[in-house]
Order: sequence, then structure tokens, then C-alpha cells
Amino acid sequence: MRLVNRTFDELEPGDTAELRRLITADDLFVFAVASGNYNPMHLTETDLDADGQTERVAPGMFVASLISAVLGTQLPGPGTVYRRQVLDFHNRALAGQEVVVRARVLSKADGFVRLATEVRRLADDAPLVTGEAEVAAPSEPFAAEDVEIPGLIVQRHRHFEALLDRARPLPALPTAVVCPDDTNSLAGTLMARRESIITPILVGRAAAIHAAAAELHADLSGIEIVDVETDLAAATRACALVHEGRVQAVMKGHLHTDDLLKPMVDRDTGLRIGRRLTHVFVMDVPGQPEPILVTDAAINIAPDLLTKQDICQNAIDLARSLGMDPRVGVLSAVETVNPAIQSSIDAALLSKMADRGQITGGHVEGPLAMDNAIDLAAARTKGLQGSVAGRANILVVPGIDAGNMLAKQLAFMSHAEGAGLVLGARVPVILNSRSDSPMSRLASCAVAAIHSLAKG
Repeated sequence: MRLVNRTFDELEPGDTAELRRLITADDLFVFAVASGNYNPMHLTETDLDADGQTERVAPGMFVASLISAVLGTQLPGPGTVYRRQVLDFHNRALAGQEVVVRARVLSKADGFVRLATEVRRLADDAPLVTGEAEVAAPSEPFAAEDVEIPGLIVQRHRHFEALLDRARPLPALPTAVVCPDDTNSLAGTLMARRESIITPILVGRAAAIHAAAAELHADLSGIEIVDVETDLAAATRACALVHEGRVQAVMKGHLHTDDLLKPMVDRDTGLRIGRRLTHVFVMDVPGQPEPILVTDAAINIAPDLLTKQDICQNAIDLARSLGMDPRVGVLSAVETVNPAIQSSIDAALLSKMADRGQITGGHVEGPLAMDNAIDLAAARTKGLQGSVAGRANILVVPGIDAGNMLAKQLAFMSHAEGAGLVLGARVPVILNSRSDSPMSRLASCAVAAIHSLAKG
């Protein structure tokens, strides 16, 4: 940003300045945190005033604060100090509306300047705020190029909110929940049931399940419980429920992932359909324009080329069911093929396999380093073109170490929420960890419901 001021001596009555601003929902969250005004009228989409319209109304003082942006950056600009501001409020502004903010010099004397100020809604020119400002104008000129301030990212998981909105109207997904005998797994299950996203059948030790429910003060009336004594037996029974057509998904409860998956890969009674089982994290990373899929971060430890082919295809299929345009960045430490780095060779081969139709439904490019996979400027700096470089929404990692670290970095440093799903089986397998938040558990169920419907 370039900033230039106009000193007191340079100002004349009639001088004007204006700026346009699109008011976003994130603006309202930032203002709420900065001001302490948590009025739900400004933050939620509910009809709090019974006027038949949902709210998300911009606070009047937020709209008025935009006047200071004109005064502090344009007229008079840097060095301006407020003395007085008169405000009259006329109409509301809503998130998603664009406004125009104007200031006009009325008079000046003794170093002080009076300005008429207003904010109007751009679509219909309706006045939102009008008034008059008095400021101490700068006496010394100021000009600076490339003025920057730290960026802000609102920790709001809008992509998961959208997925939940898509999943709620769908038929509840019949789901076998394996060993939900602790409070975390059972609470997540019951939450998804309350949201009408799944219809659970609880498979495990009935006494332990009832004990967890008692600890939660939860009522299990109307929920079927299949009483089995061991974790492995519960996972085996869940597979049988799939074959019987009684459930269309399996959800991990309080058991080891190996015990959950072992019966699923059985040649005769398991759930495999030809592809390898692969894991996908659907990550809602604040500030990103769409979800980011990370795969494989939980099942395949050191996948070979053919396993990576299935990893790519499963992730593409999931992305398409979520309404995304799949752009697969196959990650390595470098963006050029290096015979000493096996992941770079595999990435190049996967890219060519996609060109030849061995991987379908999405764009696949590699090798890509992490920076030039997700950042367009980094990709252009390296001279990378194409539809994926800098815009990848599926990240295929070299192995489970890299995948696990990437997913956890996004969760604990970038404040992402992650939904976990195992693909390549007859039905989606919802894979949660004990540390997952309620939003993650709910989003995992929503992803499974949407994907199951898309598969038919």
C-alpha cells in the first residue's frame, strides 16, 4: 500500500476523498474480538428481531469506523489526529454488502480541519452513517511505499459449516459405531445423531457403553446396541452389518485403528473392493478458500507407486463428491525429478499416469514442494505453470511420517479442523482420534454422509 498525506497548508475547502469496502462476515468477528461486542445480531444468522430476515448486521460503530480509514490514509492522511466526530445512524449494513465512505473538507483554521463524513450503501446509495469530523491535520508531508501491517486470519471453519449444512437435509446415514465405550467417542456419536447426520448402531461391550452414557448423562433410548466382548469381535460384527445391508458406514470408537481395520481387509468377510484402503484428512484451514485434503496420513506407512495411485484416486473421488475441482499436488522435497529422491520419481510417474488415464477425474502434478504446491507466488517464482502448481487442494505426501506431521501442523499451528475418512472399502470408514474436537467428529460424519450419497 502507498500512503501519502496532505498537509494543513495543502488542504482547501471542497477537497474530497473516498474508499469502497466490502463488508465480510470475518470483519464482524474481528470487530467483536477487538471491541468486546459479542451481540449475536452481528455474528449469527438468526432472526433476533423477528423481522423475518436473518441478521449478520454490521455494528453501527464498525461502519462508522470506516470513516477513520479515509481520514487516516487519504484526507488529510498519515499524521491526522481526531478531535471530534459527530455521527448520525440511518440504515443497517449487512455482511456481503459493499459500502462507499466519503470525506469532504468544509473549512480549516489554526491547524484544525472540519470535514463532512458519510458512509453509504453502494447498491442503492442509502445513507448508513452521516456526520462531521474535526481533526488536527498533519503539518509535515509523509509519503511511503509498500506500507504493510500483519495479516489477520479468523479462526472460523466455514468449509465445515457448509458441509454440515449440506449433510443435515440428507437421509441419516446408518452407521456401525465400533466400541463407543468412552465419553469422547460416544459424545461425538450422539452429537451426529442429534444433527440427523447418522443413525448409529453401537457395537461393543454394552455395559461399558451404558457406563459412558451415564457419565455423559445421555439417554440411549431408541439406539440399537450390539453386545460383543472384544474390540476385534466388534469390528468384525460391524463388517457383517455392512454385508447385511443394515449400515452404510463404519465409525471408529475407542479402539486401536489396527483392530478396526483388520477384519475389513479379510479376503472373504472384509470390505475391500479392489483398491487399497487409504486415509484422507479433509482439513478446514482458516484463511484458505476451500478445504485441503491430506493423504495418506494414517494407514499406508511407506506406500509404493501402485499404492500411491490408489491414494490419488480415492482422494479425487472424495473431492468430487464434496463438490471440489480436484487438483492433486504430489509432494516431495523438490519440484524437479531427482533420481536420489524416490518421492520425486513417484510424483513424476503419477503425473504421467494421470495424463494417460490411469488416474481419472482430477488434475495431477508432481513433484511439487510444499510451498509451490499451495502458494501461487512461490510456484511462479520457480517458473511452474499448469492448473495445480500454487493451487493444489489435494496434497499427496511421500509417506505416513510426512502426512502425520503435515496434518498435525495444520491442526495445531494453523488452527485447522480435520475430518478423517478411510476410503477404498465398500463403505466409508469414519476415523477419529481421541483428541479430535466435536467439530472434527461431526464434520467426519458429514463428509461420510455426503460421500456415501455421491457413491450411490
